[in-house]
Amino acid sequence: MRSLNGRGAVVTGAASGIGEALAGALAARGAKLLLADRDAARLDAVAAALRGRGADVDALDCDVVDPATADALAARAEARWGGADLVVNNAGVSVVAPAATMPEADARWQMDVNFWGVVRGCRAFVPQLARRPDTAIVNLSSVFALGATPTQSMYAASKAAVRAYSDVLREELREAGVQVLVVLPGGIRTRIAESARVVDLGGIADSPEDLAAQFARMARTSPADAAGAIVRALERGDTRLLIGADARLGDLIARLAPGRTSAWITAFAKRARDRGR
Repeated sequence: MRSLNGRGAVVTGAASGIGEALAGALAARGAKLLLADRDAARLDAVAAALRGRGADVDALDCDVVDPATADALAARAEARWGGADLVVNNAGVSVVAPAATMPEADARWQMDVNFWGVVRGCRAFVPQLARRPDTAIVNLSSVFALGATPTQSMYAASKAAVRAYSDVLREELREAGVQVLVVLPGGIRTRIAESARVVDLGGIADSPEDLAAQFARMARTSPADAAGAIVRALERGDTRLLIGADARLGDLIARLAPGRTSAWITAFAKRARDRGR
């Protein structure tokens, strides 16, 4: 996107983490915001803080698991701006459980949020984006799309699906001029570990609190730095973005020794766990 000033931007998962930081970064560039999250209290606080800084902000309390959410957001963008210029599909969740024993309901919920939430967001907004000039979609994948640690099988699967879906969507929208940016963050200091649905730690941590502390030791990048990187990638017209030295190293290993990527990421996590003992 050549400019964000005055453009209408929709961000899901905007109440914390990368979504909250990205809302702030987009507002600083002059974008008009439509923010969505299922945490109504935190979402209202984020929206109020941005309005206090002079930003044009609308907020909608909703859950991307609900198939009606994307259509409601698209209708709100159409009514406010005549259509969105930028859509960021950022909402995501984590379930902690070994692959062989994860309850199917939890697995389906995680895929519904992380993958189908992205798909619904793209499908609802593509008609608007395709008829407007200089528009973009940002889909949040993860370095775990390349390889992941034990207990994160469905998270990895959902994020790999986002990456593949985005790569195909980009080609389908090329002639319409819609930029599709897929983002693969490494460890970002967000609330995803402390808010994870813990079914079975599978021996990777002693408690949910220990798991969150372990994640904090691994997460090298702040949400603000991640948001800044995404905005710059949009302005450059990039189609793929790795965030953090850990993500770039994981990508290199995936290219050179794809069968060892998960082993490397698992070893990295084990070192972080050992440092905490």
